[in-house]
Amino acid sequence: MKKFVRNLVPLLFCFSAGASAQLRVEVVFPTSVHASPITGRVFVILGQNGQLFGEDINNLRPDGVAVVDNAAAGFPVLSLKDVAAGDYAVKAIICPYTEFHRADGHTIWAHMDQWEGQNPESSPGNLFSETKTVHVDPTRPSTVRITVTQVLAPVAVPADTALLKHVKIQSALLTRFWGQPIYIGATVLLPKDYDQHPDQRYPTIYQQNHFSIGAPFGYNGNVAQGFAADWNTDGFPRAIAVTFQHPTVYYDDSYAANSANNGPYGDALTKELIPYLEGHYRMISETRARTVTGGSTGGWEALALQVYYPDVFGGTWVFCPDSIDFSRYLILDIYNDDNAFVRPGVKPGAGVVMASDERPMLRNPEGQTTRTLREQSQMEDAVGSKSRSGGQLAGWDSVYGPVGDDGYPKPLWDHATGKIDKEVVQYMKEHGYDLARYIEGHWTDLGPKLTGKLHFYVGDMDNWFANLAVYRMETLLTKLDAHATFTYGPRQGHMWYPMSQSELVRSMADAMSHLPGH
Repeated sequence: MKKFVRNLVPLLFCFSAGASAQLRVEVVFPTSVHASPITGRVFVILGQNGQLFGEDINNLRPDGVAVVDNAAAGFPVLSLKDVAAGDYAVKAIICPYTEFHRADGHTIWAHMDQWEGQNPESSPGNLFSETKTVHVDPTRPSTVRITVTQVLAPVAVPADTALLKHVKIQSALLTRFWGQPIYIGATVLLPKDYDQHPDQRYPTIYQQNHFSIGAPFGYNGNVAQGFAADWNTDGFPRAIAVTFQHPTVYYDDSYAANSANNGPYGDALTKELIPYLEGHYRMISETRARTVTGGSTGGWEALALQVYYPDVFGGTWVFCPDSIDFSRYLILDIYNDDNAFVRPGVKPGAGVVMASDERPMLRNPEGQTTRTLREQSQMEDAVGSKSRSGGQLAGWDSVYGPVGDDGYPKPLWDHATGKIDKEVVQYMKEHGYDLARYIEGHWTDLGPKLTGKLHFYVGDMDNWFANLAVYRMETLLTKLDAHATFTYGPRQGHMWYPMSQSELVRSMADAMSHLPGH
């Protein structure tokens, strides 16, 4: 799962007090900052606590005015009228969108990732203002004008070294789908003395994660300590390690899957990027010599790639995956629950919903709720309409769900009421995104290819409730006699690893050395 829009808004929900403040914020940009009209999203951020308000803009010309007022979506308060009186540091951001004429016939506007991972605070081309202090008085309506004066520079990709290589290629499959050039990439970590053995070929370990141009397994080149030291030790397994980069317009990661909203990312990675890598680096181009691992979002991907492409990968090490059985979608059972916001049996329209009825999205390892599904939905609506928040719900809806009539992802639930859309649920199930049900339904073909190759690790107090779906996967794979392994961490939260990165690589390399054909 993704830490939502890093540093843009806090994760804690708070409440404002006082009467309604009639505040109107006008945001403008001069021609010298951006010479052409902008369609996109404007944000206004109030105070150190980061009260965020967002509004779509359409064809806003230089020196035109974008208005953020009481109608704008907000978080943690719903509207500017709910902001408490006081002095606030205020800044504005404008996030330009790109027009896409997709191959499915839909035309949409969305933020083209600039190799930053869908982060408004660091996306090249986004416009920023200086911070100014304003006083909000609920008894005196006021207008604040903010001029954006800065444009974020392009992302600087680190230079290649003897062992680290950065790859970025245009995907023909995705470019055809989006009607715009779309790029995917990888960071490649070569084994020690790679150049000294020009005739040797190596197995490959693929590591999935959120978007990053950093090195696999956190390799930092410091051979005096940690993973880098082990990687450069004479007795360490010799392999090539790779991390993928595949951000989308909806999220910092495509989930390495083909989807109606994102396009054929799974095929792009396995049929374009991996062949490119194998053509440029001395990788063993066989199933037995490719393994995949990842945690959280990367955990779901590590399982999905192995399951969807069993002839490509020869084993997967899955850590704290996003929901791999949708009867435990976080804490929800999307097949039987009617509402995402409140526990079963509570009718949202029947009166006041008590705090104890709210469904959690996040907890700490001691069980304390740190964010609810209602709060997450409100937060994402403030950052972007039509699933363009770059947030976790937008990511899931864009991957698992169908395309709506307007060309944007059709949400699993209504963000205002929490009502779960059963047509979306059925679509998700029928199209194989519930990995447990996909495995069960295809086991006749998958069984010989997956048996003994699935390894799961999760803390039993996972912050995102990932352990609940893993328990169900264990029950299924035990029934199927899949010889899968499951390791649980007592009282451990999200991203729990029972081994070091070096130990993980040794384990994966050892497994490849024992597969037939080695």
